[in-house]
Amino acid sequence: MDSFRTVVRKAQGGTTEVELQAFIQRLALLLTSWQATTFLVGEYVEGEIRDNPVFTVSDGLFWLYQAAERSSIVRKLQIVKLRGQASVPGLHTFRITQAGLQAFSRTLGLAGLARKIPSTRRLSIGIPELDKMLGGGIPEGDSVLVAGASGTGKSVLATQFIAEGIRQGDPGIVVVFEERPQEYAERASSFGLDLKTPRKEKKLEILYLRPLDLSVDETMHEILDAVRKIGAKRLVIDSLAGFEMALAPGFRADFRESLYRMITALTGVGVTILSTVEVNESFTEFPFSTYSISFLTDDIIRLRYVNIDGQLRKIMIVIKMRGGNHSKDIREYEITSKGVVILGDRLTDYQGLITGIPEHLNQSGNNQERSRKSKAKSKR
Repeated sequence: MDSFRTVVRKAQGGTTEVELQAFIQRLALLLTSWQATTFLVGEYVEGEIRDNPVFTVSDGLFWLYQAAERSSIVRKLQIVKLRGQASVPGLHTFRITQAGLQAFSRTLGLAGLARKIPSTRRLSIGIPELDKMLGGGIPEGDSVLVAGASGTGKSVLATQFIAEGIRQGDPGIVVVFEERPQEYAERASSFGLDLKTPRKEKKLEILYLRPLDLSVDETMHEILDAVRKIGAKRLVIDSLAGFEMALAPGFRADFRESLYRMITALTGVGVTILSTVEVNESFTEFPFSTYSISFLTDDIIRLRYVNIDGQLRKIMIVIKMRGGNHSKDIREYEITSKGVVILGDRLTDYQGLITGIPEHLNQSGNNQERSRKSKAKSKR
């Protein structure tokens, strides 16, 4: 019945509230005796839920509403009541499209999926020296965060990770927010990485998620569908900054919590995740992320610029690995036509590398000697 509220209004003419409630109860009994599943659709405001005979008699109550947030519209659904069975509490987002209404549960991926037994396998990232720094590669099922300033090669490293997986027979998914799938594949080819062929062979899915008012639950739905479709083992999210900007304003406040749910769901089914995040370089601190999400990830690789001998060069450090020991070395790298390439041995001739303004050890010693002589002279 649409709209049932119109029926109630007509019935209210000259009737008391007790008579109205009796009418609704008789109607409910009649429909139930016919074994009819009935949807009573009406336009109500939140304050009308209490003491309303319609809501008292009904077996289920689905509350739909939309909220305007800046220039966006967000639609949410709540199962307020469902007699005789359990329901998922909280607010769930939904979207109305040409295909109808599609709801996205806030527990999507956290329930109903078979959890994979933890593996001891390690995955190559496609950069041999970095694999050594990681103790043999990334433990399968880990979540890896690659953090660095703009231009440090985060996306290139992520592309090498996906390309190496495809080469070893691991289907992959790349989620991009800042460029189209075709552009992403073209850029990979400039580093000698072929992503076009595996896309045609359904071994690689490049998802471009940039609709208006995106929610994390909707994103997770798209990714889980793609995981099932191609049996993906590796996932790249490039980047978290683009992900956040694609969200509706109201969802950005819960970004960390939503990201935690998504990472937990995907790693739980055995998918290895590599996410990139841009950080602003500082010469007074060494940040890992602008979102304070480092605790959500198992492994962190930090890329940064340093000023060495009048040149802007790049260094790489493995900050943490929950799955085992890792190298503590600070290594220099370059971005070449073959992607990210780590150079030589660890940098031992400089101190203060992570500050971005290191000093050569000989120069540092000379500075200390000059400082000592200056102090001695001032005392005399």
